Amino acid sequence: MDFSTFEWTRTPAACNIESGKIEVTTKPFTDLWQRTYYHFRNDNAPVFQTETDEKYFSFTVKTDFNESHHRFDQCGIVMYLDSENWLKASVEYENEKFQHLGSVVTNCGYSDWATTAIPAGIKEMWYRFSRREDDYCIECSKDGKEFSQMRICHMSRGGGKIKFGIYACSPEDSSFKAVFSDFELTECKWQAHNGQQPD
Repeated sequence: MDFSTFEWTRTPAACNIESGKIEVTTKPFTDLWQRTYYHFRNDNAPVFQTETDEKYFSFTVKTDFNESHHRFDQCGIVMYLDSENWLKASVEYENEKFQHLGSVVTNCGYSDWATTAIPAGIKEMWYRFSRREDDYCIECSKDGKEFSQMRICHMSRGGGKIKFGIYACSPEDSSFKAVFSDFELTECKWQAHNGQQPD
């Protein structure tokens, strides 16, 4: 991918970009979350994105988080439109036994979190982010070949020009290096629904 079209919304502690690989070092106390349940609002995680008005595409990236070690350390894909409209998917470190594979969708200032526990020994994950107009699909894979659906969602402000890319953050007093590689931008691999016809 051409990283010259990408821009930081907020900069991380450090970043190195070379030959299709991006290394990001997180800053402590950085996160994305809006209101729901916790009642706080966090909007300071670094996101590295490019812009498009293409209505149908898929974006795939591999994440390596071998250095994550503190609760909520995370890295993954993101579509950050503004502080109250965005989505993300990642693995969040929890403890030495398990971590959370999940996604957050924030529409009009309220976040939700869909998650499942996975073994703490998993330290790499591929994500595929697909767009069909203003609907989106997030998938994950342990090997970059077989992908499983994590979520389908609608974004209330996701019908026009969007920004998408990667992010890494450490919501508590921590810092770690996240490595992103195997970037791929393709035609939409999320096929049109084959079943009940739309209204």
